[in-house]
Amino acid sequence: MLTIHYAEASPETAVLVDGALVAAVGPYEDLAALSPEARVRQWPGILTPGLLNPYGPELLEGMYHPDPREAAGFGTEPIPGERAQRIFRMDPSRRGASARRGVQRMLAHGTVGVAGELRGQGAVDAVRRAGLVIGRRPDTLPGPPSFSPAPLVLLPGLVPGGPARFAVFDVPDRAALVRLGASTCVATVIDGRLVYRAR
Repeated sequence: MLTIHYAEASPETAVLVDGALVAAVGPYEDLAALSPEARVRQWPGILTPGLLNPYGPELLEGMYHPDPREAAGFGTEPIPGERAQRIFRMDPSRRGASARRGVQRMLAHGTVGVAGELRGQGAVDAVRRAGLVIGRRPDTLPGPPSFSPAPLVLLPGLVPGGPARFAVFDVPDRAALVRLGASTCVATVIDGRLVYRAR
């Protein structure tokens, strides 16, 4: 099924998706005229290529992401450092579930790719299942591990025939995205699938 994604603050960069691939990129009006039968998804903000998070190992293997049912004991925020490692040592089976929840947090920040060497099978499987691409880690990292690192690393632009992999952020322009960060994400698409949508 053909789908047009366009964001209100960047209608000139709408994307026509055919399955897992980009069929066309251009102004919304042009794509709607080209494929009037396409389903339309309208979003607030701007549509951009998705983000590469360079902190794959730190976020997916170095932190414990509590299950919501564990909120009374662990809270709801990721647990870093030695405390996370103690949790994993107590119950190694938690590694895979934690990594899956970590990937969900990444998707909620417009992440479509990760970098860094993942050593644990649980994290590798979580990344593969989600369809995240593995990218090259920058020579210098932008600061402490974060789901919204600064500066943000955008993947290359969308092209016809390329993978339908992008994100939408509820900001008026790229300058605001840089200033406010990836927590403004309202939608993430990987291989044509809507893998995250803000409620």
